[in-house]
Amino acid sequence: MTEHEHVRVAVIGSGFGGLGAAVRLRREGVTDFVVLERAGTVGGTWRDNSYPGCACDVPSHLYSFSFAPNPDWPRTFSGQGHIRAYLEHVTDTFGLRPHLRLNSEVKLMTWDGEQLRWVIETSSGTLSADIVVSATGPLSDPKVPDVPGLDTFPGKVFHSARWDHDYDLRGKRVAMIGTGASAIQIVPAIQPEVAKLTLFQRTPPWVMPRMDRSVGGAERLLHRSLPATTKLRRGVLWGIRELQVQAFTKYPDALGVVEQLAKRNMFRAIKDPALRARLTPDYRIGCKRILLSSTYYPALAKPNVDVVASGLREVRGSTVVAADGSEAEVDAIVFGTGFHVTDMPIAERVVGAGGRTLAETWSSGMRALRGATAAGFPNWMTIIGPNTGLGNSSMILMIESQLNYMADYVRQLDVLGGRAALDARPGAVDAWNHRVQERMKRTVWSTGGCTSWYLDENGVNTTVWPGTTTEFRGATRRVDLAEYDLVRPPGTAPEPRPATAVPAARAAGRTEKKAEADA
Repeated sequence: MTEHEHVRVAVIGSGFGGLGAAVRLRREGVTDFVVLERAGTVGGTWRDNSYPGCACDVPSHLYSFSFAPNPDWPRTFSGQGHIRAYLEHVTDTFGLRPHLRLNSEVKLMTWDGEQLRWVIETSSGTLSADIVVSATGPLSDPKVPDVPGLDTFPGKVFHSARWDHDYDLRGKRVAMIGTGASAIQIVPAIQPEVAKLTLFQRTPPWVMPRMDRSVGGAERLLHRSLPATTKLRRGVLWGIRELQVQAFTKYPDALGVVEQLAKRNMFRAIKDPALRARLTPDYRIGCKRILLSSTYYPALAKPNVDVVASGLREVRGSTVVAADGSEAEVDAIVFGTGFHVTDMPIAERVVGAGGRTLAETWSSGMRALRGATAAGFPNWMTIIGPNTGLGNSSMILMIESQLNYMADYVRQLDVLGGRAALDARPGAVDAWNHRVQERMKRTVWSTGGCTSWYLDENGVNTTVWPGTTTEFRGATRRVDLAEYDLVRPPGTAPEPRPATAVPAARAAGRTEKKAEADA
């Protein structure tokens, strides 16, 4: 990277969102772009999370790009290694290597209102870009709680997303903190080899059986020979999940039947009534993320595993102390405590038109127009932004919808011509966010009686999309210029709005009505 390099588009991150954006830009004929990646290889969360047992809880054929189907998935639910290999394959197949800037962590992005461009300071130099597409993702920065005494612990400490493969857990006494999606995969993977495993559980999860199996050679041959069968399989998987959305978003009580299936999954493996009681949730299934595993409960029933129904309170030397006062001597502490989802660190590094950081703008909660753009941050957009997460389907579907929006955003700027930027109108952001939050009130995430990582510190769900992927695809099919202010360089005479836009006097009213209809 040269000191004063300038590009049309800078993409931040090389996970599914970043690589998908890069592919879409090339398909749109845009080749003047770079992908800035802080690590030395691509892969995003599937590079960082390499803990034992790491795998996806969405079927392989749905957890992949529609424009890059893979007929050779070896399992119905793929492991971390296969997904990472898939992303490397996408990188090579679509010729993305020349666009990569590896080991280039973004330190600061500042909007230059004179030049209408973003100045981006990275660990490998400075560059500028007309447009920034932030695809850092919500599962990229691990969250480790501030536990008193942790800094004096003499043993090994690491987060599940920063697994220390040089540390041998065999024969060790291990404390596992947390019972989320990572923990329920780690526990059965390490239980057979550790001397003692103490699981600290603040809230028990609902766990459904994982219907995983290997995919035989004949089945893969069929998909290779008849690509339509791969598309059909993906469509069926998508359709099933699309039908399930109503229960999550409109009729949470209907999920009671699913709870019974989850309890049956537990009862088959857990015979001890006291342990069953500790593992049985007291909230509606779906309020927190539903987890998939057929090996988690059997592992917890083993004699070398203790389940502490309490969070970690403090550390005293080699002793870990739970909130209920129970203690355990351990050699290693593994945190499976999630990520900075509602307070993404990248927001502190984005300085907009008014000199405020995105973190300051979002201090009362994350808000973005159609999950993509924020008022006061021209020509900046995010992939997997606020309220674009899913509780039951593949995030790749949402990413591809946002790529549609990104592509039309670039097209609109080309049509406008000259030096131009689009800045989301505050009224449009407010109208969109209001409608999303109104719909959120009846969902299981709001009525299910739990506290989850979907909620920010104010108890507002700024994470999940309260509708179907089809609805979101329609809402992000194109950019409505009525929802944006057109920005030109200082001193430039005002230009008439394009024919596709509505007069400014009517924009506010239409913006709110359209946002409600699309949301």
